[in-house]
Amino acid sequence: MSHGGPGEQDRARPENRAELSGPAAEVVQAGAVHGGVHFHGAPRPPGPMPRQLPGEVRGFVNRQPELDRLTQILTGDPDEPAAAGLLVLTGTAGVGKTSLALHWAHRVRERFPDGQLYVNLCGYDPGPPVTAGQALDRFLRALGVPVTGIPAGVEDRAALYRSLLSDQRVLVLLDNAATPAQVRPLLPGTAASLVVVTSRSRLSGLVARDGAWRVPVDVLREADAVSLLRKVTAGYRAEDEAAELARLCARLPLALRIAAERAASRPHRRLAELIDDLRDESGLWDALTADNDEEADAVRTVFAWSYRALGAEAARLFRLLGLCPAGEFSDAAAAALAGTELAQARRLLDVLAGAHLIEQGPGDRYRFHDLLRAYATDQAQRMEREATRLAALTRLCLWYLRTTDAAVAVLAPFAARTPLPEQALTTPSPRFATEADALRWFAEERAALVAMTRLAADHGLPEPAWRLAALLREFYQHRNMFDDWIDTARTGLEAARRLGDRAGEAETLTSLGVAYLQSGRLAESADCHRAALALRRDAGDEHGAARSINSLGLLALRQRRLTEARSQFERGLAAFEALGERRWAAVLRGNLGDACLEEGDLDQAADHLTRALAVYTDLDDQVSRGNALHLLARAHRERGRLGEARTAIEEALEIARQADNQAWQAHWLIELARLQVAEGAAELALTSCQHAVTIQRQLGDQAREAVALNATGEAYRALGRPAEAVRFHQVAAVTQRRLGEDWQLAVTLANLADAHAETDPPGDPVPLWTDALTNLDRFADQRAAAMRERIRARLAQWPERTR
Repeated sequence: MSHGGPGEQDRARPENRAELSGPAAEVVQAGAVHGGVHFHGAPRPPGPMPRQLPGEVRGFVNRQPELDRLTQILTGDPDEPAAAGLLVLTGTAGVGKTSLALHWAHRVRERFPDGQLYVNLCGYDPGPPVTAGQALDRFLRALGVPVTGIPAGVEDRAALYRSLLSDQRVLVLLDNAATPAQVRPLLPGTAASLVVVTSRSRLSGLVARDGAWRVPVDVLREADAVSLLRKVTAGYRAEDEAAELARLCARLPLALRIAAERAASRPHRRLAELIDDLRDESGLWDALTADNDEEADAVRTVFAWSYRALGAEAARLFRLLGLCPAGEFSDAAAAALAGTELAQARRLLDVLAGAHLIEQGPGDRYRFHDLLRAYATDQAQRMEREATRLAALTRLCLWYLRTTDAAVAVLAPFAARTPLPEQALTTPSPRFATEADALRWFAEERAALVAMTRLAADHGLPEPAWRLAALLREFYQHRNMFDDWIDTARTGLEAARRLGDRAGEAETLTSLGVAYLQSGRLAESADCHRAALALRRDAGDEHGAARSINSLGLLALRQRRLTEARSQFERGLAAFEALGERRWAAVLRGNLGDACLEEGDLDQAADHLTRALAVYTDLDDQVSRGNALHLLARAHRERGRLGEARTAIEEALEIARQADNQAWQAHWLIELARLQVAEGAAELALTSCQHAVTIQRQLGDQAREAVALNATGEAYRALGRPAEAVRFHQVAAVTQRRLGEDWQLAVTLANLADAHAETDPPGDPVPLWTDALTNLDRFADQRAAAMRERIRARLAQWPERTR
């Protein structure tokens, strides 16, 4: 892992193939293997059991036929256990699909002892829907996968998700799905878990192709609609009046609840008078619209009826909330949008929640039903001048920008952050006392931050848009949030270019380039970093140009173009030293040490890493310090200085443990394992490798898992057990070939050949050594040359009769 600041088709011969069987590993078992390496044990990472179901709505009534139908499908025919794997609740907007799904899910959740997952896919919201990739990201985090371990691609995320749930019984509620494509990647691989989907669409593809059971949800029966009204309006008893109110609401639960709340809040007015008001509103709406949809008209009529009853301040806040970037928001964000004190915003939010126009969530959070959000947005467009709407969005965007800056200051104290606009805000941004507080805020606002960046860019606020996008890089880059990261960086880049802000363009190009590099899109990364470097040179920005040079060096290091990487790092180091940038000079020294180490120049590597480490220690930069210690441990080990290597790797692993960063721990454990082999303690090395493989499998990092499997084979060979080594090298090679990891594949193939040569009777290593040499052809560094020389020597010594 170097610092950027602060697949190929499987061509293995049949005799060299190995398959994985069983769920994700807790224990690596190399005994009693038949055709492959088997992983056994509980796949779920340690962590809290997900309990994500929202609370039930107040005053749920009847729906007994639908509830009975759902339960019947769940219990089902004993001869067809898979029938209960996927349920789809369909019906018109506002009919109560979510309320029904939640009510039933709470009733049956004990049947799913491994937890419940929930996501609102926002398929019909005014803003963009939640993608399957974004939903998988959230689910994997809830299932205990560390933030650094979420795979970049949707298919890889879905595979990890299925592995984690393979022997679990989990209830998954996917609310407001618009298309089957949103749903399919979120389906577990077995019928032990249950997926419940709500949608306005019939989702026929899920029924036809995925075996879903469809349960239609119609408007309430009149008796149930009246019952719902009576539960809330306890003071009214006239059945004919309640029935008329239910008819005006089209017996839709959403409209009924709003109407009932308004009636309950006016206990001294006769229900008949409120019904007359609603009839008048209905007549007015009919005059304003040509829509022939009776249910849609009824819902909008009830919305208008309740909205017009609000006081002026509450009505204004309701309208402005329609401008929010997401359907969920905090009280502080609402205050910033309205330009009010926080206490006043909270009072008005209570009024709106009391009128059932918004719903209060946990803590300081509120959310909209998508229909109400669309209505609020429409009212803002109708009632507020464009300048007023823009002013509100500006306040909200600046509040998000400053709050993000405050959170990043806690999470990445060494990050270079651009100056923020000085405009005063009535609602100050919060301050975060701990990293946990900052991470909690990011988790709550994650969807809103992406949407806010796009909203600002689309509504004439390009400068806040690119600044927010650039700042978010400091959060995303250590957490593999590639979807959000690339989305916001592209948006920010477009905004900076429209503004003609070349500094902003360079910053967002840099962010996008790092995102592409970390997600494996290397050609696109190179284009971004080269463009950023050109912009910074043209502007005379020496500091920025040196950062871009470092980024290009990291790209070359990733591609194992080591001479180019060293050259870039040396240029960047000289530039930062000339600028007096002590920490950035240390970053470049650390990266230069990494390149020297890969090239086999061990003394130079140790010198650069030791000097960088001194600066990191002085600055108390633990993240950079841990990585430098890990690399220094390798340099010491390869020079035979095992005592110094042990001190360094133990310090690095302690930093990983203190930070609770499993990705670092798993990666650095491999160096500990190789050190243990060098110390003659290969049995202990197996334990280290086992731990590393377990974590990497949980993280879904297949490339590093393969490295750990290869190291496991090395430990078995050191124990004199080459047959076990063969199996682990085989599995590693299959993965590395598929991923196109040519260098690691060459290392593994050489190890596999050596292990074959040591078995009794020996296997045929010649095709494997030959394959390794083919993979080494594109590498020209000293380490590659030494490996080629060793393999050719082994080939020359191998008996001719075995070829």
